[in-house]
Amino acid sequence: MKKMNHFNKIALSLVVLFMAGCGQSFTDLAPISNANTDNFYNSEADFESAITASMNTLYSVYAPEGPVSYTGELMSDNATLYLIAGAQADKYGIRDYTIQTANVMVYSFWRTFYSALFSVNTVLDKLQEASQLDVEYKKTAEAEMRFLRGLYYFYMVRMWGGVPLVTKAVSAQESYGILRSTEAEVYEQIKADLQFAVENLPLASNVKLVGRPTKGAAQTALGEVYLTLGDKTSATQTLLEVYNSGQYALLPTFAEVWGPDVKNTKESVFEIQYSSANASTGTHSPFYQFFFPNVNLSGFSGVGMNQVTDDLYDEYEAGDPRRDITVALGYQSGATFVEQKFYQKWIHPGATVNGTTLLADNDFMVYRFADVLLMLTEATGDPQYMNEVRDRADLPLWGTSGYPTAKYGTLPLALEHEARMELAGEFKRWFVLKRQNRAVPVLTAKGKPVTEEKLLLPIPDIVRLQNNLITQNDGY
Repeated sequence: MKKMNHFNKIALSLVVLFMAGCGQSFTDLAPISNANTDNFYNSEADFESAITASMNTLYSVYAPEGPVSYTGELMSDNATLYLIAGAQADKYGIRDYTIQTANVMVYSFWRTFYSALFSVNTVLDKLQEASQLDVEYKKTAEAEMRFLRGLYYFYMVRMWGGVPLVTKAVSAQESYGILRSTEAEVYEQIKADLQFAVENLPLASNVKLVGRPTKGAAQTALGEVYLTLGDKTSATQTLLEVYNSGQYALLPTFAEVWGPDVKNTKESVFEIQYSSANASTGTHSPFYQFFFPNVNLSGFSGVGMNQVTDDLYDEYEAGDPRRDITVALGYQSGATFVEQKFYQKWIHPGATVNGTTLLADNDFMVYRFADVLLMLTEATGDPQYMNEVRDRADLPLWGTSGYPTAKYGTLPLALEHEARMELAGEFKRWFVLKRQNRAVPVLTAKGKPVTEEKLLLPIPDIVRLQNNLITQNDGY
């Protein structure tokens, strides 16, 4: 089946068109020319190309140096930086909670999200005008785009709090009238978008194009939203529907979840598709190269992003097979083994090297069934779901004599531990700690100068220079 990253010339031209329409506003985007869009959005094929272009915004949002990686891993106790290229002080500032309002990385995160939202909102606007399209096709297409919009705003509200809420493609001039919405208002939009997606997306077994959102993906995201809002009743109901749907299951072993040839398995709930088949599209998997230490010893240049902390490595229990699948201890430099822990879930041995770029094939799972199980224990207080994850790892179950109760004597602590071990490197840790009100005590105990105020990023200086009516977060 066709994958979303194999986009044709029309989709590529759309991306160029989207990015060419930049203006000075908080979104840094201006509308596509009416003449161009009116001529383009005439058929289902046109919309498919536009949807493909919008789906490709996932590559930026989940990039190894994108917003979800920096916050989910580097602002947690899972990852650190040593030697890394680029705006080093600003990158270290994110790691060390010394972020300044002029931080260029934070501004790039803001632009990444609003650029993606502009693409999504443009498709949604044009769908409303497309009377020639099949009604069911329009519903599915709208649901796919609203899934993306809900997912992106869910990250944004957790990163910045209330943000300017944009639900249509706007001009630079129009954007000046859009100020920050409250967190509650943003969450209402998120829930509305994801609920629409749940009602109108197909089951995984019925999806026509691999990589497109499904009902289960929307339910999983919505369940996480409910957990974040403290609504465990709604979270339980929503996540149990995923659990009982028959669409998903854990693979027999943790090792089987990973590898360049492991694609869209029964465990995958929402997966970003990567392929090195056509290097010119830039859709090869970047994670192994970016998470490799900042050296050039294997024919490609490692970047050194999200280097694994000793604290994470040392938390794995004796005999936990996930540790050595997740973390490499270092790399070989001639006759010397250099110790520097890094994530290797996305390792692709033997991948083609093009210049200094490694063309890996590993996909990235935004959600997998293990997420659903761990969130179900969080929502219900029932350890049976978490124990399914531990059973897969062949570890003593919570409530049995072999469980390390001395370290994790309550179910919340056991769940916090389990989520860290199972999902390490998958951009989840910081968001889980925030949701469970554990970020400040856990991270301060490990030397990070974290306060409740610092659990939100600053609004970038350039955004407030463009519109001084947009307020700054407390603490900056």
